[in-house]
Amino acid sequence: MTASAAASADDLFRVGSREFTSRLLVGTGKYRDLDQTRDAIEASGAEIVTVAIRRTNIGQNPDEPNLLDVISPERYTLLPNTAGCFNAEDAIRTCRLARELLDGHNLVKLEVLGDEKTLYPDAFETVKSAEILVAEGFDVMVYTTDDPLLARRLEDIGCQAIMPLAAPIGSGLGIQNRYNIREIVENAAVPVLVDAGVGTASDAAIAMELGCDGVLMNTAIAAAEDPVMMAAAMRHAILAGRQAFRAGRMAPRRYASASSPQTGLFFS
Repeated sequence: MTASAAASADDLFRVGSREFTSRLLVGTGKYRDLDQTRDAIEASGAEIVTVAIRRTNIGQNPDEPNLLDVISPERYTLLPNTAGCFNAEDAIRTCRLARELLDGHNLVKLEVLGDEKTLYPDAFETVKSAEILVAEGFDVMVYTTDDPLLARRLEDIGCQAIMPLAAPIGSGLGIQNRYNIREIVENAAVPVLVDAGVGTASDAAIAMELGCDGVLMNTAIAAAEDPVMMAAAMRHAILAGRQAFRAGRMAPRRYASASSPQTGLFFS
């Protein structure tokens, strides 16, 4: 068992009936090639790897390089996602296709976007999609805005995990509304994962310190000058942030507080 695995063995990450040691989830897009994809994902220590079914070949195009040649379903839990879908019908069709391609695999990431400029989630289409997919037996991890009321609605529908954005997809701006993220975390009975907007390791650590159960990222790693090194940095950031959250941080103070006691001085 690696040091990171040992550190997390008593603190497993659970989605539905599935258990994982790593709380870092990573994507497969924007890398230079499949070799870099493989190396970065290995360095991240991630166990869940998300795949954009509409943009990535996992067997539907036999004449193209297959992602599954470097990301084995026997080693990783694949998380098909509906990236690129702008309405409920396309998102539902994509999830059904993923289940067919992956021999009945029912864990999916639902993502229904509102427009091509902001890539913000469409709340209405997301709710509509979630209701149908849950009814069809899918285990839905859902991408959403950082609206606590919408997060509660999606949980009530039966989504297995709520995934609010920290900032717009691919922006690297970090967590823009810590209050809303914390509000979602404190009121959810299912895992909450920051999804979108992470730019560097400190962003991931902050998400974990807020109490998030995990972080999903792609661009922050793939667009780094050294994606493999950044993947390793994110791995450590997730571990550090989670340990800091579990340890319980000191209460912030407005004024200084001496580290050493002022009584019992040898000299005065």
